[in-house]
Amino acid sequence: MRSNVSLTSFNTFGLPAVAERYLPLTDPQQLQDPIFQRPPALVLGGGSNLLLLEHLSGLTVHVQLGGVQVLGAAAGAGAGTRSEDSPHYYQPEVILHVGAGVDWNQLVRYTLDQGWYGLENLILIPGTVGAAPVQNIGAYGAEVAERIVAVHVWEYGVGPRVLRPEECHFGYRDSRFKQEPDRFLITAVDLRLNGEHRLKTGYGDIQRELERLGKTDPRPADVALAVTNIRRSKLPDWFFLGNSGSFFKNPVVPLSVATSLQQRYPELPVYPVDGQSAKLAAGWLIDQADLKGVRHGAVGSYARQALVLVNHGGATGREVLAFSAFVRQTVFEKFGVELEREVQLVGSSPG
Repeated sequence: MRSNVSLTSFNTFGLPAVAERYLPLTDPQQLQDPIFQRPPALVLGGGSNLLLLEHLSGLTVHVQLGGVQVLGAAAGAGAGTRSEDSPHYYQPEVILHVGAGVDWNQLVRYTLDQGWYGLENLILIPGTVGAAPVQNIGAYGAEVAERIVAVHVWEYGVGPRVLRPEECHFGYRDSRFKQEPDRFLITAVDLRLNGEHRLKTGYGDIQRELERLGKTDPRPADVALAVTNIRRSKLPDWFFLGNSGSFFKNPVVPLSVATSLQQRYPELPVYPVDGQSAKLAAGWLIDQADLKGVRHGAVGSYARQALVLVNHGGATGREVLAFSAFVRQTVFEKFGVELEREVQLVGSSPG
């Protein structure tokens, strides 16, 4: 354990922050230490969904548990087969046990290299495997919850447990781990890949990109390539321009509200959730509020994707928080829709 450790290089926003105490978690046996009878102030993964303020009191645990293990797989490899009369790919299922500290994007690329599918729409999402269930990460019509078999956790004051999907309370960008942040530390995740699988190409610009690539009969790897191209064309690389990806959730509103807004703004993207509600595109709302590319000092909305707030260099967490409040207020005044932060706010600022 170390004291007064800078976390600037451990968060993709590149925001200055200092942890009062810092402990890398590299071996599950460390959890037997009495210090893990109580939750730490922060459990840190890839730092991709965080808005850090300058000072983090207490203990920060940096999860670095690695390893990818095949728990079960039937014979057969390749990108999957598809019959002429079925739009489904099929390959015997494979179950992976993945350490919480494994980089998510590297895992997705590894599965595709092995000819396994199911995660192709979730490629190029920053962060670690352990953070994926917390946020129930999703993109282009897919969510990680659809592939989770079990989540291995350390329950503070209790010990190791294995939670089934129904015990995780997954929702849109939500989970039990987010609802009860001081109860569990995720150590590993079991994922089910392959099986009968319909490609998801109807969300966003995937179909258009597949057509541009000349993929008239796409396979999972083609969908991954299309998603990669789309994300790279719209989203900044955090290594060069600090950001946390999508800063706000796509708001879910009553269907009547969505219908009324679409009557006023026919171009508004609306995605039905159920018979009573619909999801709106937060990026479109921010864009139409004339905020795309707007900059206040070192913080701004990305010029290619309004949903992403960026650190142009030297920004503090307090400045990002203030700019996000400005965005939320502007969108609410124009559309009457409340935006909710997707990122987790952690720490405190002087003054």
